[in-house]
Amino acid sequence: MRCSVTMLASLPPRNSPAITSFCNGSLRLHRTLACVDTLRFRSAATATPHRSSVALDSLRLLGWDKLCDSVSSFAATSPGRSAAKEKLWWSAGTSYEESVSLLSETSAAVEMLKYSSSSLDFAGVDLDLVKSAIDNASRNFPMRGIEAMAVVGLLELGERLHNTLKAALKEDSDWYNRFMPLAEMITGLVVNRTFIKAVQQVIDEDGSVKDSASSELRRFRAQVKTLERKVYQLLDNLVKSNLNEEPSIEVSNADGRWCIKMGADQFTNVKGLLLSSGSGIENLLEPVSAVPLNDELQQARALVAKAEQDVLSKLTDKMREDLEDILHLLSTIVQLDVVSSRAKYSIAYGATWPDLSLSTGKDGSSISADNILVNQMHNKDSYSHPSQRKWTLYMKKAYNPLLLQQYREKLRNAKEKVINATSDIRRRRLQGENMMEEENDDHLTLLKNQVTSLEENHPVPVDISVSIKTRVLVITGPNTGGKTICLKTIGLAALMARSGLYVLASEPVSIPWFDSVLADIGDEQSLAQSLSTFSGHLKQISAIKSNSTNQSLVLLDEVGAGTNPLEGAALGMSLLQCFAESGALLTIATTHHGELKTLKYSNRAFENACVEFDEVNMKPTYKILWGVPGRSNAISIAERLGVPNAILDDACMLYGTASAEINRIILDMEKFKQDFQKHLQEGEQYLMFSRKLHGDLLTAKQRIADHTEIQRRKKVRIMSELASRGRSLLRKKLQQYRESAMSRVSPSEHAEERAYSAETPTTSPSSNLTVTTESSDINKTTSENGIKIPKVGDMVHVSSMGKKAMVLKVNESKSEVVVQAGSMKLKLKLNSIKI
Repeated sequence: MRCSVTMLASLPPRNSPAITSFCNGSLRLHRTLACVDTLRFRSAATATPHRSSVALDSLRLLGWDKLCDSVSSFAATSPGRSAAKEKLWWSAGTSYEESVSLLSETSAAVEMLKYSSSSLDFAGVDLDLVKSAIDNASRNFPMRGIEAMAVVGLLELGERLHNTLKAALKEDSDWYNRFMPLAEMITGLVVNRTFIKAVQQVIDEDGSVKDSASSELRRFRAQVKTLERKVYQLLDNLVKSNLNEEPSIEVSNADGRWCIKMGADQFTNVKGLLLSSGSGIENLLEPVSAVPLNDELQQARALVAKAEQDVLSKLTDKMREDLEDILHLLSTIVQLDVVSSRAKYSIAYGATWPDLSLSTGKDGSSISADNILVNQMHNKDSYSHPSQRKWTLYMKKAYNPLLLQQYREKLRNAKEKVINATSDIRRRRLQGENMMEEENDDHLTLLKNQVTSLEENHPVPVDISVSIKTRVLVITGPNTGGKTICLKTIGLAALMARSGLYVLASEPVSIPWFDSVLADIGDEQSLAQSLSTFSGHLKQISAIKSNSTNQSLVLLDEVGAGTNPLEGAALGMSLLQCFAESGALLTIATTHHGELKTLKYSNRAFENACVEFDEVNMKPTYKILWGVPGRSNAISIAERLGVPNAILDDACMLYGTASAEINRIILDMEKFKQDFQKHLQEGEQYLMFSRKLHGDLLTAKQRIADHTEIQRRKKVRIMSELASRGRSLLRKKLQQYRESAMSRVSPSEHAEERAYSAETPTTSPSSNLTVTTESSDINKTTSENGIKIPKVGDMVHVSSMGKKAMVLKVNESKSEVVVQAGSMKLKLKLNSIKI
């Protein structure tokens, strides 16, 4: 049977010449190999976009190649890892629409993995064997059995994806919206159950052809077993007859021919062909008497191989009929593996979905066309998003992914060393080995202290908030303070969001879409071109300026460094002003030149930030203070280190009173900023607590309402059941009472009643109307003289007895009734009873 739904892949039409020849089994090799080897996505027909050398150098400077390796390692298949790395490095996010689509795919994969952690597990499928099977089929060669089983695994994987999607939709129809990008891929797959059954009927799980695959194969394999038994018995008898002569001789098999194995210096009286084993230690002898049987055995094996090839050829022909669907399935699985690698990486590092915006104007205004759709898919809260609060770049507690990965690896290795050391000590104690207990304890304590030290020195995240009108951000601060890491964190976050990856930061995250990220970071210089550090930086910055657009992100590390400070500062100011006017959407630069901090006060497109420095502990905190210009700490540090006051006073005079005053003002600004950040953090904590409390109250209110409604319905149901049971019981009791009353009527009364019925004249057909009228009158409760007429079973009051009695019979024509009062039966006139 076929599990078939709409085909969504951009494959050629079925009636095209390529597909026609494909279905006929004569598709050219280069057509198929191109489809198999590249394993591009459905949009992979487009050429790889051109990238300048400065753009590629920038990616390497930021460490994007290492991040691509890290993300691709989460793919489950070899083709998936290759495709993920290539996609991230070359063609991910070439347009804003593509970046939004990639983020939607990642979000869908995250939701799918939340629904079922094994839903996107492709580790059990060997796609390399599938590619080999397709290659053989396209060449009209029979595929191997193990390749056929790999194709079955691929088809079963497609079927499992169908079933997972169906189960999710059955559980909640809204899952389709959450899975939508992946659901469209999965529902376009076609799985042929007939081919799966055909393979499983003739191929074992290990890839060998079953004996039951064909009658010829069963017969030839039986013939091989018979011949092997005969030749082995022949050689075994020869060996046993020569045991006294050479006890180390034994029967062996060499290249499919049975022979006798003996040492290189041994001899035997058995005649045969002497073959060297190749090692020079032993020889192989094929006795003359065994040659005919070995020849016959080889012929039988050839027949077995031919029969197996016939079975595999028939399977290959069946597979060739569905080769188009299998190719599409293979391409889709690789694509899903690539998407799942992005999702698994994002989940593993606790990353956050970024709100990707597109700048539309020179003032930095932006739109985010697909954010509403994605927000709905994520059930976002109704808080004001950063893009609505006039932040063009907003990330809280952002981590550098490479730094965090390196930290996690070190911590994992340190913990593994503790586990291994503990296990080794326990093993040696159980085995009773002599060991120095104190030395072992000291070694284990040292390893545990290393783990504790790493846990206490977790990488410090940075808060990044750049307003929507800022075009250039200048970051100042001491060396090793975290300025370069901050640059790389921003650059990698922009590349991750553009490539469909979540960003390593706390929610919410807002990032502009950049068409390129261009960077000049580090002290690299071109020795081949004999360039100094300063010249190398200028050459790189010049290339960045030539390749940047109004959608680019430019990152400059230590701008204006490597030359005379005055000239470097002047050149740096000119460069940044040029980038602010027409160079890039956003430029972020680090510097030691104080003059660059003054640009903010003459140009609104500039903003300042600095690296926080702990003067008490004399070390940077690796935190970024936004909106605060950096200040010089040299004189303050010298004072704390005990430099004589005379030297400090001279330094202050040379530095200038105005500069010292500026430093004091900046210090006050830093303290104000720190207090503001502290109060802001406390306010955010209270806000989060109030939101949580509000949510808990709403939940409790809804639970109370639900409980009240459940109890109300329960009471209604119980009362309805009780009323129904009461009515049923009353009807049952009344019926029993009536039956009991009727059973007490004597046989003579029954005879009298029958006689009365016989006396009643039979009406003719012509008097139907009269009979109907009389019958209708009998049913009346009142006679013509106004006396009420009781019915059989009614309780009436007998005036003469002063008690109640039950009516057993009514004779309206005589105005008489028969009643029973206790054990007495009486015939009374109607006027002597009361109803």
